[in-house]
Amino acid sequence: MTSDTVADLSELGTGLSGRLLTDPDVVEAYCRDEAHLVAPGTPVAVLLAETVEDVSAALRWAHRHGIPVVPRGAGTGLAGGATATPGCLVVCLARMTAIREISAGDQLAVVEAGVITADLDRAAAEVGLMYAPDPSSHEISTLGGNIATNAGGLRCVKYGVTRDFVLGLEVVLADGRVIHTGRRTVKGVAGLDLTSLFVGSEGTLGIVTSATLRLRPRPAAEPVTVVGSFPSLRAAGDAVASVVRDGVVPSLLELVDRNTLQAIDDWKHMGLGDTAAMLIGQADGSDAAEVADQLEASFEAAGADFVAVSADRDESAQLLEVRRLAYPAAERLGRCLVEDVGVPRSKLPDMLDAIERAGARHGVTILTVAHAGDGNTHPTFVFEPTPDGDAPPEVWAAADEVFRTAIELGGTLTGEHGVGVLKTRWLELELGSDVMDVQRSIKSALDPTGILNPGKGF
Repeated sequence: MTSDTVADLSELGTGLSGRLLTDPDVVEAYCRDEAHLVAPGTPVAVLLAETVEDVSAALRWAHRHGIPVVPRGAGTGLAGGATATPGCLVVCLARMTAIREISAGDQLAVVEAGVITADLDRAAAEVGLMYAPDPSSHEISTLGGNIATNAGGLRCVKYGVTRDFVLGLEVVLADGRVIHTGRRTVKGVAGLDLTSLFVGSEGTLGIVTSATLRLRPRPAAEPVTVVGSFPSLRAAGDAVASVVRDGVVPSLLELVDRNTLQAIDDWKHMGLGDTAAMLIGQADGSDAAEVADQLEASFEAAGADFVAVSADRDESAQLLEVRRLAYPAAERLGRCLVEDVGVPRSKLPDMLDAIERAGARHGVTILTVAHAGDGNTHPTFVFEPTPDGDAPPEVWAAADEVFRTAIELGGTLTGEHGVGVLKTRWLELELGSDVMDVQRSIKSALDPTGILNPGKGF
């Protein structure tokens, strides 16, 4: 670190006593997220922000000195969006944990960016409401991170993704200005929809410090869970397509393939047997029993070899635990590249076939789970890293085939994890050069010096 850098940091540190970290061993803990294939750079410092004023001061300083800024929450992202770049200032919002307001009358909450997703849902439950988006990391991920990536989750098939629940935002711009977008009202069309622009922008346009979020009435009864085992992955995909085609609306519909079930069973000894694929559906609300019957019928019509229905809370929790164990079970097998391509739901069977073919063609182990009701698949590529920590060529070849197939089927490279660093090389393939130019123009207008999360998402 040069003397000029030390002087610059001294300027920033005024008024931030104890919140600006420069010790290399401490800073190291804030350098990466869960995308372990992305090598981080070394930050000049880490700011543990506690207020919007802290974030504003940091960005004013960074803007003056041309220092790149990487925002982060809990570091649970899977695309490298929170990976430190060389010489950057990491702004961590994990200490901004206040739930400022929950309004039962207006069915909304005002929260800071560091609030854990599940904590908001629990707080909403105290007044009979729910925060519906529930990424698999909901017990550890922050709402600011969810907003940055437009996170999805298990219940999105019925309730929608994070964007559908964001009414307004407090955002610090690249030059330190603080703006407020959106509103608290149900309707509102005054001006451009800047709220939606910032949702999913991965910290490249501004840093979200708080949000006004929509809440929903909490279902009064326990949900009904339907589980089906299938003789093939294709049959499970056909069952999902049938559910969608018939207009059945479950509150969640998750798929787990054979490789994943085997990994879970080897670890937890749950007696999953030789099931080739499993679907776990759930229905909530006043029509839960009727929707569960429709799911059962769709599963059986698609060739399920076993279907069970349960309204028992403990049994339902155990069934959902199978799905939530998928990623940690995969991690036990080796290094993981976790992806999240999405396709139109009618094309889900074709996408599942393509994932299996890619694994076989390139000799790569792939474990696949899916938010099947959304057409959002999570193929997880398991491998031993090369000496430099990268995935071997056959893994990238299989991933490339999966990405290209998703786009050919009318789908997307990422349904909820974001572009981050890992998918920038494929982004233009999906969006096209003209759209990329428009995105860069927006980036340039809001961040003319290019300090905000450089190299991410574009």
